Amino acid sequence: MKNKKGVEMSLNVIIIAAIGLLILLILAFLVVNYVGKTQKGLDSCTAKYAGICSSSCSADQTPIGNTDCSARTDGKTSCCKILSTG
Repeated sequence: MKNKKGVEMSLNVIIIAAIGLLILLILAFLVVNYVGKTQKGLDSCTAKYAGICSSSCSADQTPIGNTDCSARTDGKTSCCKILSTG
């Protein structure tokens, strides 16, 4: 029965290591999920092209295709970049 204490200690180490690994996996998932959302925001019409989502572009705006505006359901499906006047 003297060896029982050594067995319990190694079992405790295994349990603590498993809990630590689980916590690391959860943190990794959260970081990857956050980075994905951030990248999607950086690829938006406003951030990437300094434009606005509009129903149509006016004469002083340049239309840009294939942006996040095309997925909108409010009718503002055109990404319009404002041309500089200076």
